[in-house]
Amino acid sequence: MTASASAPPRLVGIDLLRGLTVAVMILVNEWAGVAGLPAWLKHMPADADAMSVVDMVFPAFLFIVGLSLPMALQARLDAAGRRGALQHVAERTLALLVAGLFMVNAEMAPAGFNAAGWLLAAFAAIFLMWGSVRGGPPLPWPWRLVGLALLGACNGYYPGGMAVHWWGILGMIGWAYGLAALLFVLAGRDARLPLALAGLAGCVAWYAWAAPQLGGGAHATHTALVLAGLATAVLLHDPQHMLAPDRATRAALLLAFLLLAVGFSLRPHFALSKIHATPSWGLVCAGATLLLYLIVRPLAEAALGRAALTLLGDAARHPLLAYLLPFVIGALLALAGWTWPAALSSGAAGLARGVALLAGVLVLLRLLLRAGLRLKL
Repeated sequence: MTASASAPPRLVGIDLLRGLTVAVMILVNEWAGVAGLPAWLKHMPADADAMSVVDMVFPAFLFIVGLSLPMALQARLDAAGRRGALQHVAERTLALLVAGLFMVNAEMAPAGFNAAGWLLAAFAAIFLMWGSVRGGPPLPWPWRLVGLALLGACNGYYPGGMAVHWWGILGMIGWAYGLAALLFVLAGRDARLPLALAGLAGCVAWYAWAAPQLGGGAHATHTALVLAGLATAVLLHDPQHMLAPDRATRAALLLAFLLLAVGFSLRPHFALSKIHATPSWGLVCAGATLLLYLIVRPLAEAALGRAALTLLGDAARHPLLAYLLPFVIGALLALAGWTWPAALSSGAAGLARGVALLAGVLVLLRLLLRAGLRLKL
């Protein structure tokens, strides 16, 4: 890439919503191993026509990916042109797919394999390829080549070779981001809103009619969530948009209720299921997240919102690093042979354990950022 994108202006409403979502993601991942929690703090079974609060966290993050996408990619387009933006999208998508694939294979490793050490080596390789120190640009190519070689060695060392069991959370984000970003980059500026809405409808149609034969239903729903966030961003934040702010807010409210209405209308045909990534689940979550954003957006400027951003701002600005730190901590604890005592593995004590881990991750994240460590994705 011959030109670098200048950092787009930050919108504190998006930052606050992203920070809250990443914090809840860390909590629910930790609480997944805690016994005795109420049903609303657990994922619903795959075939249940229902969803819990936990089932709304991942789709909320996908919506936020779309909400943030136009500003970041427009800055990239302005600085590097369409070719540079497409190169950035391809590399970012690849990085997320690779990270997700290695994390899933660590989770699915056969008994007796040192999955914790293997995963830490993979994380080190990922950092060498896409990380930076001192807050600067990505590491130079010699280090990135070392990272690539280390990833190859990890793949070769894995018993029987790695497999695509599923893409993992990061991989699913990668597919959805890549498809939505491709639409954004290739579309003309005036066509982005109608194309985002048409693409959203196309994703639902793919799940309903093409996916049973060709597959990709989950990717279609996840992409629809990103496109819903993208359409919201165009409505509310595009400086060339013709709607006045109050009319834009009303249009966003209308979009939220349309997403909810269509999502619930699809429920007789597709159960509300996160595991199956049904379009009814995706659209209901998109509408609910949009309503939440419209509530959080003005609160971000108030004292309570500023206080929350003081705590969660690092996670909001560096969500991938924040998300990965608990996995690094878990792998280090596994290498040390340490497990949580039984007293901290159920009920209220287990909930407190998750909160303590979140606090530790936020402190560690701040220390790493002050030292200049970044993941440049």
